[in-house]
Amino acid sequence: MRKKRKGFTLIEILTVVLIIGMLGAFVAPRLFKGLGKAKTQIAVGKMAILENALGQFYFHCGRFPNDAEGLEALIIMPDDLEGKWNGRYCKQSDLLDPWGNPFMYYEGSGELGDKEYELISFGADGLEGGEGDNADITND
Repeated sequence: MRKKRKGFTLIEILTVVLIIGMLGAFVAPRLFKGLGKAKTQIAVGKMAILENALGQFYFHCGRFPNDAEGLEALIIMPDDLEGKWNGRYCKQSDLLDPWGNPFMYYEGSGELGDKEYELISFGADGLEGGEGDNADITND
């Protein structure tokens, strides 16, 4: 009498590995694409937090931070605002986009038209321009 063997054959194991590999090949790209969109939405949300903080800064100080002060003025009081500044207006982590790059802040000028300031995240690559996850995100 032959004893029954317990376990899987090599063909069965290879079949399971092949099926798992095919599922991973189809699911992984969709998963990472969704992750990029989520980071873009987080960047937009963080910009809203910064816009609120800038509004509070303006209310208390009578002006927006200038380019030299930048967004750091929301955390560290500029020298000329003694008695007006009522911050910290946001957390240090709010000054970084979801990819770990600092948000760019530009004070309103003729170049911006009627905008008082501009906030920009350069996306996943941290460089100006780009498409998809690398696209620039602004507070328009």
